Amino acid sequence: MGKYFSKAKWSYLFYTITHPMDGYYWIRHQDKGSVPLAILLVVIFSCCFTANRLLSSFVVNDIDPRGVDSLYELIGTLAFFLLLCVSNWSVTCLMGGEGRMKDITIAIGYGTLPMSVVLVLATVVSRFIADDEQAFYGLLIAVGIAYGIIMILIGIMQVHNYTLGKTLLTLLITFVAALIIIFLILLLSNLIGSVYNFFYSIYTELIFRV
Repeated sequence: MGKYFSKAKWSYLFYTITHPMDGYYWIRHQDKGSVPLAILLVVIFSCCFTANRLLSSFVVNDIDPRGVDSLYELIGTLAFFLLLCVSNWSVTCLMGGEGRMKDITIAIGYGTLPMSVVLVLATVVSRFIADDEQAFYGLLIAVGIAYGIIMILIGIMQVHNYTLGKTLLTLLITFVAALIIIFLILLLSNLIGSVYNFFYSIYTELIFRV
């Protein structure tokens, strides 16, 4: 397990943050990335997001802390992350993408680091700003999200060896595929529930008749 979180892996992560074009290229061609590290970054992002909702100043945050469930948000974040990875892999397999599932996981996971850093900074900054300085807080959040999205965009483009136009098209189709997967999961769960209720009603009927 140590090799997945080695100093070299962490160093290359920060290199990828500052040099995304080169970083993602070598992640694909020399396996310099780490899937467990990417998943850890997603977990950290979820924790930073929850902390921002809980600890931000009332000046920028009107959320009731009692309504925030950190475990639920962590599960939701990991589920959404998995959904994006599977959707993109399924789409790019049909569109000549060169990236493997692990490459997609790393590309998306590494892209969450700038968002996490900015969420922490924004949470701290929110404790010191006045009511008329909310725009600075919003700008800080927007910059972090934008940089993270750009990193993910570059990552997908590099690991699949796509042009920018094809990458944008692929991401659009990825979101459509994600919606289809969600629909199929809901449909399957409803079918399983109906089958269960059918057999349970038969079981109940037999119990009462006996």
